[in-house]
Amino acid sequence: MSTTSSVTGTGGPAPVPSLRVVTRRIADPGDLLGLVPANLPATAIFSWLRRGDGIVGWGQAARVDTIGADRFAETSRWWTALVAEGSVDDDVRRPGSGLVAFGSMAYSSSSPAGGTLVVPSVVVGRRGDEAWVTTCTPAGQPTPSVHLEARPAPASPQGVSFGDGSQTPTQWMGAVATAVSRINAGELDKCVLARDLTARGLAPLDTRRLLQRLSTSYPNTWAFSVDGLVGATPEMLVRLERGLITSRVLAGTIRRTGDDERDLSLAAHLARSSKDLVEHEFAVRSVADRLAPHCDSINVPESPFVLHLPNVMHLATDVAGVLSSRSTSLALAEALHPSAAVCGTPRDAAEALITELEHMDRGRYAGPVGWLSAGGDGEWGIALRSGAISPEDPREIRLFAGCGIVAGSDPAAELAESDAKLVPMRDALSS
Repeated sequence: MSTTSSVTGTGGPAPVPSLRVVTRRIADPGDLLGLVPANLPATAIFSWLRRGDGIVGWGQAARVDTIGADRFAETSRWWTALVAEGSVDDDVRRPGSGLVAFGSMAYSSSSPAGGTLVVPSVVVGRRGDEAWVTTCTPAGQPTPSVHLEARPAPASPQGVSFGDGSQTPTQWMGAVATAVSRINAGELDKCVLARDLTARGLAPLDTRRLLQRLSTSYPNTWAFSVDGLVGATPEMLVRLERGLITSRVLAGTIRRTGDDERDLSLAAHLARSSKDLVEHEFAVRSVADRLAPHCDSINVPESPFVLHLPNVMHLATDVAGVLSSRSTSLALAEALHPSAAVCGTPRDAAEALITELEHMDRGRYAGPVGWLSAGGDGEWGIALRSGAISPEDPREIRLFAGCGIVAGSDPAAELAESDAKLVPMRDALSS
């Protein structure tokens, strides 16, 4: 049984159910993704995993869908009401135990993709040497027993073909060239331009298979799945845990060659690149400025480090602060979105140029994705290195990648960077 609410932003909070939530410790269940039942639609599979730890869920005990400029606020009000109505019995009391919901938000307030927050019927989690299972049922119903077992390995995608999205590569490079000319004319400092690809298999895509490939191949990222949005993001927009706020900012990218010695040389070049350092500084400044009103103190390292991923290397900075307000992790995600890492700076000028040049709806790509606890803690990444499985045809998925454009950007180099960023999802779709 599930309860679904819909909010358009024109009325009050949607009705909420009264849930009975029970969390109990369990023995280490092994591969968390291997526990997810087969034959579930993409919208009923949830994941937030890094290096095998995190939470996965399936089913739907409660859900809210929002749309428009108030999507964050309406979702927050619904969540507050749901928490107040619920009854929670949690023996574990670790991040991710008790009442939690998985969520994703559209990049743009004008996108029909809107926002979604879902409480799964079952959540299984692990952090270090502790593991647990949570069940969520309507109040008054008995707590169900959950039989956790390793499932047969999901089938590989078959016959996947790729096609151009909203623009051809040549058209997209033209958009990049236009953005560079606007930047050089002084209209803005940075603009992030995204492109999309389409992919289609011969059979419905198995979200479990995509997640397993992503989490295995990219262990330093967060492998996520929320409402058909699947990916492996390297960028933590915001984590809130017991009053400590952290945010990982990525901006400035170079593709790996596979040759360790050559890659070390490229990493050193990236760390000294004036073009990439300027792009990175814009992104870090935007995050620090937006977190500051919510913090008693904030720490911003003087220089970035190079984050090595299997396909690319990024300039990265970890910003940390101490929470001074009653803000939840979702409210902090709203305050940070969109950062200069996915939009540009100044924000209004960058948004206008994105609308003019991209010729597509990003949907929930580059929007916040993650989870929220009853107490307001949680983790929200930026939905990068991702794809959206079509709700109308589960054989189809739309893939996304974006690049930060600054004065020194070269269209051909940016196209190559976007191709590198599409590699995780393209590889996950391979047989």
